[in-house]
Amino acid sequence: QVQLLESGGGLVQAGGSLRLSCAASGSIFSINTMAWSRQAPGKQRELVARITRGGSTYYGDSVKGRFTISRENTKNTVYLQMNSLKAEDTAVYYCNANIVLRVGLAPRDYWGQGTQVTVSS
Repeated sequence: QVQLLESGGGLVQAGGSLRLSCAASGSIFSINTMAWSRQAPGKQRELVARITRGGSTYYGDSVKGRFTISRENTKNTVYLQMNSLKAEDTAVYYCNANIVLRVGLAPRDYWGQGTQVTVSS
């Protein structure tokens, strides 16, 4: 059973910073791409950032220059450093990972339960 556990959400003032963490646990052979998405009330879920196993990154336009995604492969963990936060960053943030459970099995996506980030203006 694979689980993704997010942490680090909370309430912060505009202009502040938060660091989200997401650790994958369970019987895992390898993890390919890991990513963060978010969903604000009444809006569709949007991709915030993703990172490959090799460290290549992608950022959504709304967070470029403010957010940084990173990962520790030895800990099966992905991070999202969020700086210069704005009220419009308020959302539930979800991590997901593309995971191979055993050699020979196709990878599949797993999602965390989400962590709330609230930015007060």
